[in-house]
Amino acid sequence: MYRRTFILSAPLAGLAACSAEPVWAPDQKVALATVPQVGPASLTLYTMKNNGSGNGAHTGLMINASQRVLWDPAGTFKADALPERNDVIYGVTPYVEELYASFHARTTYHVIGQKIVVPQATAEMALQAVKTYGAVPKANCTRATSAILQGLPGFGSIGRTYFPNNLFDDFAELPGVQTFEIRENDADDKSGAGAAINELLSET
Repeated sequence: MYRRTFILSAPLAGLAACSAEPVWAPDQKVALATVPQVGPASLTLYTMKNNGSGNGAHTGLMINASQRVLWDPAGTFKADALPERNDVIYGVTPYVEELYASFHARTTYHVIGQKIVVPQATAEMALQAVKTYGAVPKANCTRATSAILQGLPGFGSIGRTYFPNNLFDDFAELPGVQTFEIRENDADDKSGAGAAINELLSET
């Protein structure tokens, strides 16, 4: 499950398939799961792409601000150790971020991450935006993410879209983006990966 290929490169030049329901973790669990910023403030856009067609299937956003959270709109990444509030996942250490990408990478899909260093204020705006956005309906993961990004300073060129590949292409045009790729050979059924990740995190 954890065999990965990471390819650093210059910026790279379907319809979303997502599902979720509203969730609101208790204050105490969220407070205990707070993970502080690691390194410079940054945003990492994750796009899950079909290995055969290249079509985008899901969009997620890692926010490395005063605290680290994963925005997984209408997503399926869950673990008992990670509190969630309406698609915002807390407790996201760098290791958990790796597990997030690993969860989505399998025989039929690969994951592309696009990381950009941003001013601290921009990262904080993104953090507040995802916290207040609310639960995202099915098939709206990219629509919601593109709307949030479009409202940030320096991201005005991002178009609002339902399609992960369109957002991927717009994000790739931003100056300073670092792109990496994750491929794995897991079975297409994500339930096994999800159970393994849940077990790993319960032991830490």
